[in-house]
Amino acid sequence: MIRKLPLLLAALTSPAFAQTVTDLAEVDRAVAAFAGQPAPPVDRRLRLARCAQPLALDWFGAAGKLVQVRCPVAGGWTLYVPLPGGAAAAPPLIQRGDSVTIQVGGDGWAVSQPGEALEAGSAGTWIKVRGLAPKAPVLRGQVMRPGLVGVELP
Repeated sequence: MIRKLPLLLAALTSPAFAQTVTDLAEVDRAVAAFAGQPAPPVDRRLRLARCAQPLALDWFGAAGKLVQVRCPVAGGWTLYVPLPGGAAAAPPLIQRGDSVTIQVGGDGWAVSQPGEALEAGSAGTWIKVRGLAPKAPVLRGQVMRPGLVGVELP
């Protein structure tokens, strides 16, 4: 075993191995851009497989204090990054009365319609929205980005 240790260390530090793992600084930049605020760096001891698709980021938890980072491929990995102070300190992305797109979707599909925000909300918060059709029901949706609210299927 001791004779194999130098070989293992050489393999883990080789350029070929570096191409098979995700650059953690890239994850840090993606989280900061998504959250609109700096986040603590992810643990540099992590060795996450290189993701063939762009990273998928979303808010996790009711308080918006975690960002979920996923590699959206079969057998991909998921990572949760805590934010200092949470997303609640972020300014509202949607104001009451704003025109919004209400989107419902799943893996590989999405349906959207125009609507109106009945409450203000920052990224990751849940607000009331209503479609523009007469007598449209009031729905609760999660603010995804400016002008976009995601609604979950029952």
